[in-house]
Amino acid sequence: MNHEQKQGMPLPGPQSNKPSTEKPQRPAVLLIHGLGGTEYDLGRLRTSLEESGVDAYVVALPGHGTRPEDLVGVRTEDWLDAVTVEYLRLSAQYDTLHVVGMCLGALLAIEVCKRTGHSKGKLAVLAAPLSLDGWGVPWYRAIRHVLYRIPAVARSWRVHEREPYGIRNERIRRLVRGMLKRGDAFHYPWVPLCAVREADRLRAMVWRKLDKLRCPLMIMHATEDELTSPESAHALHQRIEGSTLHLLDNSYHMICVDNERGHVMHSVTNFIADRAYKPIREAVRLNDDHPKVVRLRRPGLMPT
Repeated sequence: MNHEQKQGMPLPGPQSNKPSTEKPQRPAVLLIHGLGGTEYDLGRLRTSLEESGVDAYVVALPGHGTRPEDLVGVRTEDWLDAVTVEYLRLSAQYDTLHVVGMCLGALLAIEVCKRTGHSKGKLAVLAAPLSLDGWGVPWYRAIRHVLYRIPAVARSWRVHEREPYGIRNERIRRLVRGMLKRGDAFHYPWVPLCAVREADRLRAMVWRKLDKLRCPLMIMHATEDELTSPESAHALHQRIEGSTLHLLDNSYHMICVDNERGHVMHSVTNFIADRAYKPIREAVRLNDDHPKVVRLRRPGLMPT
């Protein structure tokens, strides 16, 4: 793990660099990238939010932004600690703080918001891999839990990025293919199996005690996500009363950079800016004096 990684990276600008003893009047948003990725997983989302009047920060997850080997030995708790530290730092500085996560970052966003009792803003989860049941998941999905028990295999087995790289748009896919071949630092070309194991551990955590979420929640998911089917997004939506679900019909997993990236930017930015959204507990009370709590079983393949 690279302990010198920056935990928060504000978009350069006068708001980010101006020292002040008072809390900023602008709201802030904490952005969390995916497994093996960087802020590039989020496309232009940070820029879109900044342009709408929000101070945007991206947390750099431990083991990321250097080389894939640095993920060996990194545990779920390391990721949670990094996000929690940055969340608490920003929460002390801003009266309004929103949280947005993509892929693994969406799982971390949910869990940190649960653990901190997040109520200072909203939560948006993008392509949350609550289950590895998509049409493009490799054949060893079913046996990976056995492989986890062999430490040497878990450390050395490389899970490679492969076609279609989570992208439906052929032009963008070609660009990503070329960047991966050149070794550009926007995303790892592979991650060790032990990192997938830690993501599985996080998945199991997320499904527990979802009733602790008290912030307005928006879920965005592609119907043809090759990593995780929309079944889990539907289940999360039904478990969290008052949440909003947006399904995308022309994208794969990397929704922030694929065909509907503009719609994603617009929807997240509007969700963050819209003051009409009520906290979940208020939305439930407004909808029904005696709300029925929907308790679904996890989709059949979870937490696979």
